[in-house]
Amino acid sequence: MKSLFSYIVILLLSLTQVQAQKEAITKTIEVFPYQHNTEINSSITTMKSWGKNEWKQLVQLLNDDSLKLKSSYALNAFVNEASLNIELKKQTATLLASVYSAASSFYAKEILIKQLALLGEDASIKLLSKLLKDETFGGNAARALASIHSQASIAALTNALGNAKGDNKKHIQAALDNVHFVLPEIKIVTPVKEKAISNAQHLLLLQDKMEKASNPIQKRKLLAEAEHLPGFGSFMFVSKFLNDAETNQDAARIVCKLAMSDKNIRGADVRAALEKAIDLLHGEDSAILVSKTNAYLKLLPYDYGFVNLFNGKDLTNWKALVDNPIARAKMSDAALQAAEKIANEKTKGDWIAKDGLLIFTGHGDNLATEKKYGDFEMYVDWKITAQGDAGIYLRGTPQVQIWDTSRHDVGAEVGSGGLYNNQKHVSKPLVVADNKIGEWNTFHIIMKGEKVTVYLNGILVTDNIVLENYWDHNLPIFTKEQIELQAHGTYVAYRNIYVKELPTATAVNISEEEQKQGFVSLFDGTTIEQWTGNTSGYLVKEGSLMVSPEEGSGGNLYTKEEYDNFIYRFEFQLTPGSNNGIGVHAPLEGDAAYVGMEIQVLDSEHPMYAKLQPYQYHGSVYGVIPAKRGYLKPTGEWNQEEIMVNGSKIKVTLNGTVIVDGDYAAASINGTMDHNQHPGLARTTGHLGFLGHGDVVRFKNMRVKKIVLIEKSKSKKRKAH
Repeated sequence: MKSLFSYIVILLLSLTQVQAQKEAITKTIEVFPYQHNTEINSSITTMKSWGKNEWKQLVQLLNDDSLKLKSSYALNAFVNEASLNIELKKQTATLLASVYSAASSFYAKEILIKQLALLGEDASIKLLSKLLKDETFGGNAARALASIHSQASIAALTNALGNAKGDNKKHIQAALDNVHFVLPEIKIVTPVKEKAISNAQHLLLLQDKMEKASNPIQKRKLLAEAEHLPGFGSFMFVSKFLNDAETNQDAARIVCKLAMSDKNIRGADVRAALEKAIDLLHGEDSAILVSKTNAYLKLLPYDYGFVNLFNGKDLTNWKALVDNPIARAKMSDAALQAAEKIANEKTKGDWIAKDGLLIFTGHGDNLATEKKYGDFEMYVDWKITAQGDAGIYLRGTPQVQIWDTSRHDVGAEVGSGGLYNNQKHVSKPLVVADNKIGEWNTFHIIMKGEKVTVYLNGILVTDNIVLENYWDHNLPIFTKEQIELQAHGTYVAYRNIYVKELPTATAVNISEEEQKQGFVSLFDGTTIEQWTGNTSGYLVKEGSLMVSPEEGSGGNLYTKEEYDNFIYRFEFQLTPGSNNGIGVHAPLEGDAAYVGMEIQVLDSEHPMYAKLQPYQYHGSVYGVIPAKRGYLKPTGEWNQEEIMVNGSKIKVTLNGTVIVDGDYAAASINGTMDHNQHPGLARTTGHLGFLGHGDVVRFKNMRVKKIVLIEKSKSKKRKAH
């Protein structure tokens, strides 16, 4: 009996020890996956002290599909570290070989064999030689022995070959062939210098090849090439394969990497592609890539992104041409709309969407964008036939030239991409960069102010040249007008038409009407000199004030001036799940939601906020007065808000709808809704503020008007009588 009791005690102690050991190992590998070596130094040091039992525990984690990710990263990192030290490398190989028997899953066995191959130590030869007879892992073992490439490992392969059968014999022979392979003698010859092609030209070729690709292997190879071509065009090319079941995982990985390597890749289509890619990412690299992509999406601006002007199906975003910009400016809105309606009917069939292309059939007039553009960046692919002649009108003005360079009778030998109608400034392109007739070409056009830059097939052909006003050479180019595809009597096809509006660095003044009403600007889009507090956490970027968690965790930013009774107007743009607030009557120290008041700025319709209290939704006086719901615009769009404080009365208007209209003094007589102390409700003056919570939110057009307390105003009138 005593012996049985002792056995039970020993068993319990052993189980307790194993559990403690397992918890210690789990804690050690918690840091994986990692991005910086400094994050894992402590864990690697701990793993160096592990014995056979600890490594067995790690292998058991590898056996479990739900736990294998962190243990895989930890094993990979340790083997990489061990490979740099001769003694540690041998010790690690011995340990991994000794615990291989603890591996029960295919995944665990395969990864252990791979790590033994990477270590390249003879300590694992005995195990690997035994595995050469295994029908499942014989090939893995043969490749591992070939990787070790020592006399002993080669001898093990040679000895096993004679008795091997079937596929295992083929694996061993292939491994030996690899071991004994000798590079042929390299003869020094003078290389033929190939003409280097630009990334843009390379991408055009990839698109041509992809149309002819007949199997997934060919498609994946072409996508892999696109991964090494940075830029927006490559991103959009690869993103099309997110819907292809055979290649979507490759496409997902590539678009994430392309986007994060170029901040110029942005827009609604970009955001949608990245969101789709996140759901498709799998495999060992997914843990880090998903996390990094989610963080990148959080910071990705909604504004000034590329917009797809051609959906491949119809003429959405386009309209028929009516006269020229000067003539149109003289027309009333009603007259212009009537003229456009007639033009659209008249030109039906002149421009068509067919097979994903926007095609001019050869008769009719220009096709114009429905929207007007100021400064912009544009990508567009085009293709013409023999004797072709076309062009791109910028701000309603001719034109970036497109033509058949064989037409010497009209001077087309200079090439496409020049500003053909310029008289004073340069009109011809710098070089001829056109592809052959019938092949695709691509323009990258940048227009800032009155100057234009054009890249044709990745080659600079127009370098920051003034575009003259063709309609009246005494006038500068129009500041904002439509983009047009020129109709010049010959067939032309377009595809991949993307335009991005560019921000201007000029200050934005409040309207003349608001100035007359007494409003003053608190932010003109260029400086925060009227603000104080955590200025490092708020960046002036592209005309808006952006809360930047990367720079300073957001924090609080306050007006230098204090306000008692006022009307405060501003615009704000939320990101998914973002949280901020407007401080009212706030001091510069303490939690403004309590020592002052906080008007919620919150993406409160996001699923993560499904269980909010009524006083926490957007626009609420936090903890005191709840706001009406349902008036926020979709996340990413700009909202307009007005806060009016007059005595203890407060009114909040969101996008034209009053969502709060109350008296915070009366609302708190019997205690506040959140049952907390709000001493700030007794304050009658203080700073306006932004109360950051570590999320990206953007603000602009902040202006304020001081008002006289209504009660005081009435009192003065009574005394005057």
